[in-house]
Amino acid sequence: MKLDILAFGAHPDDVELGCGATIAKEVSLGKKVGIVDLTRGELGTRGSAEIRDVEAQNAAKILGVSVRENLAFADGFFTNDKKHQIEIIKMIRKYQPEIVLCNAIDDRHIDHGKGSKLVSDACFLSGLMKIETELEGKQQEKWRPNKVYHYIQWKNIEPNFVVDITGFIDKKTEAVLAYKTQFYDPKSNEPETPITSKNFIDSINYRSRDLGRLIGVEYAEGFTTERYVAVENLDKLI
Repeated sequence: MKLDILAFGAHPDDVELGCGATIAKEVSLGKKVGIVDLTRGELGTRGSAEIRDVEAQNAAKILGVSVRENLAFADGFFTNDKKHQIEIIKMIRKYQPEIVLCNAIDDRHIDHGKGSKLVSDACFLSGLMKIETELEGKQQEKWRPNKVYHYIQWKNIEPNFVVDITGFIDKKTEAVLAYKTQFYDPKSNEPETPITSKNFIDSINYRSRDLGRLIGVEYAEGFTTERYVAVENLDKLI
């Protein structure tokens, strides 16, 4: 299955939190979108890997993505090496996305920055014909995405561009809250973490609303790039 967009996240819920509304909007426009989680989030304070597997699939249904896979790398301990790069290359060549979305280039959680660089490097390597990969008994063709964008997570990194997500913030919030074990629940007896506060859930709205304010729309999500952002002409700017 060829996808238009393939979003990678170090943990289940990274994609929803970073660019869930953008994905929902692209799906509504007829784009085929997939998600690949690098780990099962097994080191998370709350819940379990098995529960998060179910939550991730529920969130995927809410966003309307075509496919979601998990590479089951070691949460907290995966590295940017050949072994891990090859597994990501296999996913890129399998789905042949035009656009790849990945973790923030720098963030509070060490897996986010690691995952960002790992996926970015694999996107380049995937285009080299002398790197041979095989999936399900078939030799894969080389493939390099046209664009690699990094969504923004815990830190308020200055975006290189923003996407108008007006009309899709509720869908994003619904997908995030599909991870019932991970976020604000006043009835939970599990330990508190930086993402379990009501303020964190509220930040989904107010951070997007503030980015929207800055570009004259209601809500927006920000991204960073590794190269200049180009537009076809000045009329394409909003």
